[in-house]
Amino acid sequence: MAKEGDNSKSALVSELNGLLADHLALYFKTKNFHWHVAGPRFRDLHLMFDEQAIEIRDQIDAVGERVRKLGENTLTSIGSVAKNTQIKDQDDTSLSAEKMVKELHDDNVKLVKRLKGMKPLAEQAGDNATDGLLDDWTDMAEERVWFLAQTLK
Repeated sequence: MAKEGDNSKSALVSELNGLLADHLALYFKTKNFHWHVAGPRFRDLHLMFDEQAIEIRDQIDAVGERVRKLGENTLTSIGSVAKNTQIKDQDDTSLSAEKMVKELHDDNVKLVKRLKGMKPLAEQAGDNATDGLLDDWTDMAEERVWFLAQTLK
């Protein structure tokens, strides 16, 4: 039984590190778009992207500390983030505002899916603290998806 618990904890930590990578990559992409958005909706999008980036940034430490509280190691480098994230890089600084919003929407949808998929892992590992945090993080990501979806209409 202890071995099964160890396996479930390992699976949870692996996904937490993936979540950490996603948050770091999404933070950087959101700031990139904040810096490079242009057009008639500049002010509104510039402010919304910054608000979302700050929210994502504030979750990064909580995710990393959750891994450490479980007695495991976090990601250690840009390379480890790149290997563990599902968020694709975007280096095109001339994207239209619409494409930026769509890309952030789709990335946040991926994040919500990852978060929801982690709930059973936290339950299997008997990790109530992570389970509760996942609810909060999911709610925040779903709100970002909602804002971005409404902006696309």
